Amino acid sequence: MLHPDASPPADWDRLVALVRNGSESAARSLVEALYPHVIRIVRSHLPRATDEQDVAQDVFLKVFTRIDSFRADQPFPHWVARITVNTCVDRLRRQKIRPEIRFADLSEDEAEFLENSIANPEHSPDPVDSDGREVVDKLLDTLNPTEQTVLRLLDLEQKSVREISDLTGWGLSKVKVTAMRARRKLNETLQRLESGLKS
Repeated sequence: MLHPDASPPADWDRLVALVRNGSESAARSLVEALYPHVIRIVRSHLPRATDEQDVAQDVFLKVFTRIDSFRADQPFPHWVARITVNTCVDRLRRQKIRPEIRFADLSEDEAEFLENSIANPEHSPDPVDSDGREVVDKLLDTLNPTEQTVLRLLDLEQKSVREISDLTGWGLSKVKVTAMRARRKLNETLQRLESGLKS
């Protein structure tokens, strides 16, 4: 979902109507207002190596080709956020390769972060710092796109199951079951890494 302290145009409905009537300046205004939020979503859902500009361009292409289907039953930025999340999921699906993480693949700092997390699960280091973020990304990369997206929204962005359902268009039960399955897979991966640590 879009950041609440953003300063978007005051009248989304007017801008959308102008875009539908072919106004290029209104289209530019929409892109300028929404670009920071689209990029923030892309960065939080895709690996760092991804060409985020290319993904953002894909998102805005979808926004403008589908703008006639926007029904104003939700805020326009929320509708764009849903398109962005689903575009990210599509990108992850196209990558297909789900790498298996091995302890030997981690840098020294990443290995230390993981060791500390396993040794003190109640006092885990902050995953927002760079080493933590890299490890979290590597762990999430082992999951399928839907599982990655649900866990990023649920655990990293602290969204509720209802918010995730609204944002993605997936049913509540799908979100819950996906989260449960993803956590089980991550636990298995962590157990395997932990046994590698001890050997």
